[in-house]
Amino acid sequence: MKKTLTALTGLALAGAVATTALSGSHGNEAAMAAVKARKAQMQLYAFNIGLLGGMAKGEIEYNADAASAAASNLAALSKLDQSRLWPAGSDNMELGTETAALPAIWDADSDVMAKGTAFVEAAAAMEQAAGGGLDSLKGAIGPLGASCGGCHKAYRQPNN
Repeated sequence: MKKTLTALTGLALAGAVATTALSGSHGNEAAMAAVKARKAQMQLYAFNIGLLGGMAKGEIEYNADAASAAASNLAALSKLDQSRLWPAGSDNMELGTETAALPAIWDADSDVMAKGTAFVEAAAAMEQAAGGGLDSLKGAIGPLGASCGGCHKAYRQPNN
């Protein structure tokens, strides 16, 4: 939990630190590197959630080892320090179509930290549940998906 709080605190501080970092001559390059890195992290989330979701839906045969590995990957990814991935100015309005992140993520009244915590908790619950059988995995997939959707609905540009 301490690592989780460190990562989430880093995200909260990222805006202030990154504003200074982006004011230099390499600001756009730094923002683009951050976007590229966070997209890669989101792709890894999606890859692992895709396997778990496929198993929960019956589209992929349940395999306890594969489910456990995917869930462990999610839990580990959720604990990475993301503070440098979310600099202010790396939203869709500033960078155009390079990112789906909405500017609201950096607003003072943003609840992104709470949503991030919900994801970390759901990933940890999935890690505990995934290898315990298909019913256990199915019980954990809903909260995991809801934690993703909660942040995406508020802070990601909808797909058209």
